[in-house]
Amino acid sequence: MQQWLKEVARGKKGAKDLDYEQTTQVAESILTGEATTAQIAAYLVAERIKTETPEELLAFIHTLQRHSDRLSVAEEVQAKTIDFAGPYNGRNSFAATIPVSLLLAEHEVPAFLSASDTLPPKYGTSLKEIFVELGINAGKDVADTEGKLLTNHFAFVDTEKYSPKLGGLREIRKEIGVRTLFNTVEKLVNIAKAKNVMLGAFHRTAINKLEGVFQKLDYEHVYIVQGLEGSEDVPVHRNSFVFDWTPEGLESFIVKPAEYGLSYKEFDKSVKLSAKQQATIIESIFTGEGKEACPYYYNQTLLNAGLRYYLFKITDSIEEGIELAKEQIRSERALNKLHSMQEGKCEG
Repeated sequence: MQQWLKEVARGKKGAKDLDYEQTTQVAESILTGEATTAQIAAYLVAERIKTETPEELLAFIHTLQRHSDRLSVAEEVQAKTIDFAGPYNGRNSFAATIPVSLLLAEHEVPAFLSASDTLPPKYGTSLKEIFVELGINAGKDVADTEGKLLTNHFAFVDTEKYSPKLGGLREIRKEIGVRTLFNTVEKLVNIAKAKNVMLGAFHRTAINKLEGVFQKLDYEHVYIVQGLEGSEDVPVHRNSFVFDWTPEGLESFIVKPAEYGLSYKEFDKSVKLSAKQQATIIESIFTGEGKEACPYYYNQTLLNAGLRYYLFKITDSIEEGIELAKEQIRSERALNKLHSMQEGKCEG
């Protein structure tokens, strides 16, 4: 480990990138516990300063995948499944990806989400906490999760239960307290082996870097959203870029809430929603009360549902997708779907 530290930890100007094979050795050393706590911390901070290359990210993704339990569903299910890879340090804003994923699942579009307990630097509300409040159980093991995905067209897992080596780094990540390469790597471990993924990014530089990573992974379609807090959820108080990646290249377009009558300018970014508040909002939206009680979140759910229905070719336009989501809510199909998923409190 020391030989690689000498390369990446020489300071911003002197630091050198490692190639794929070298970084794979580093990743194995970190994930298997061969590297010491001090060495792991030094490497992660050095990489944070140097900034990781696509090859370095890819080496960590592949290594973590080898050390994780992953689903083995049929190829036709993988082809339809969408992995919604949200930020693992949690959210302060509304996690629209949860009600939207339930809408997709109600329409028999397989949706997969994963998260663990919240992490620094944000320590936001984690998806795991919200699912606990909703009474939606995480998949207990691979077989249980596969069954949920096939039967319910929806599954959620605690990432660190499926990637225990990643969980073993939690204390180090908490002590460092800054973003590390694992914030990106864990989004792309792809426990479901889905061929489609949707994730968030803050800026174009990060997206360009990820493009080099996607070329070496098994995705057929990747959508990257400049959403709230680096999430996959577009807001309704401003426009957002959406990037569409396929092996043929990267394209982008702008989503404008006003074009769909869903713009809502009243947004207070200082508000941090608790898991209980988020669960209450989701239930309110699905009962039909959310349109009046929480219009921002109601509009955001519709826009994100419409966008995803369109992106994943369920409808021919975002407008059609929005109307489909409205009908799911109006007819109480969305509410019935939520109730069918509420098995009780999650364990752990």
